Amino acid sequence: MKIGELAQRTGLAPSRIRFYERIGLLKAVERQENGYRSYPDDAVLALKLIAAGQRAGFSLDELRALLPSDLASWEHGTLLDTLRRKVQDIEALQAQLAQSKAHLVELMAQIEAKPQDMDCAANARRVLSEMQLIEADSAPATRRARRRH
Repeated sequence: MKIGELAQRTGLAPSRIRFYERIGLLKAVERQENGYRSYPDDAVLALKLIAAGQRAGFSLDELRALLPSDLASWEHGTLLDTLRRKVQDIEALQAQLAQSKAHLVELMAQIEAKPQDMDCAANARRVLSEMQLIEADSAPATRRARRRH
């Protein structure tokens, strides 16, 4: 099949398909005598897997390592291990984002708790000094936790 049909069947732009081919994600592309690319039917599946992998958070390098050169030769254990690691990465990111959100919510609460008679600049200094005290109090515990891991 030609690139136009492949683009239509996958919803990807021809330039994106050529890019995936150039970086080695899309393999088994043949050239016809007139120079046109000819793609096998498996190219539709490969491109849909690449797009789904990117939506799931896989980098192109991760996808290159994950996708076999022949889609018929998937290694079940390797695939599952890779997917499990990606889930763990996502869970770690979620925990980090939850911690960042909690920190920002606390910061907003401290800023909103500005005394009536205090101007904004003085309130900012108050909040910053409280933050530094909290960080200084938690630093030894953080260092102890890091040493344990």
